[in-house]
Amino acid sequence: MTDRYRAFAGLKFEMVEPGILQLTMSAPGKLNAAGREMHRDLANVWREIDVDPDVRAVIVAGAGKAFSAGGDLDLVLDMANDFATRIRVLKEARDLVYNIIDCSKPVVSAMRGPAVGAGLVVGLLADVSIASKTARIIDGHTKLGVAAGDHSAIVWPLLCGMAKAKYHLLTCEPLSGEEAERIGLVSLCVEDDELEGRALGVARTLANGSPSAIRWTKYALGNWLRAAGPIFDASLALEFLGFGGPDVHEGVAAVREKRVPHFSGPASE
Repeated sequence: MTDRYRAFAGLKFEMVEPGILQLTMSAPGKLNAAGREMHRDLANVWREIDVDPDVRAVIVAGAGKAFSAGGDLDLVLDMANDFATRIRVLKEARDLVYNIIDCSKPVVSAMRGPAVGAGLVVGLLADVSIASKTARIIDGHTKLGVAAGDHSAIVWPLLCGMAKAKYHLLTCEPLSGEEAERIGLVSLCVEDDELEGRALGVARTLANGSPSAIRWTKYALGNWLRAAGPIFDASLALEFLGFGGPDVHEGVAAVREKRVPHFSGPASE
């Protein structure tokens, strides 16, 4: 790749075909969990993609057998313990959502294995989301002891309806790729060995189409999400309020110890 993407060291880039950029999340040994560097880069890279004249479509994938296992737990504890880190990551989380929505280039996600956290934001806000049957999609915020923020309140009710959104966001019950397609959370579900080929095929169709027609259609449909901006902003504020409370420490400990959490935070609202 050119020097254009050198600043985004937390991600990998490849021009797989003329006009088609593949962005790969890679964190070996951590199932591509988004640590400090990757989280920052996922938030900011969309502005650069938007103005790259060589890119007409984007594929987002995860390295190996996982899409992304969510936020790195060390980063979660950094947010819980340090106000400055919490504020910085809050801005990144807000920018991640709005920058994907505002990026004029069509985005295709190719999800297999775990799809959680910041990676899932990209996976579900992509213009065409493709999951393999082995995908395991989960919004685990409430299990961690914080409100379901980042992308969930802004897009899940639009994709799969309020009843399903509430069920999965409140209970953190995972969805397979097949179930996610059935309820409308993702665009397509394919066999594992068909994922890369199908994502490339969709990206090729988009890259070969009329740039103005496709980008303006994306912009118009994006107004549904922009209109829900106040809902998103409120959910994000409540999520990060939770990072300053006691429940997140118990949530992280329970995940690391592979046990049921025992929350004792204040119940008042």
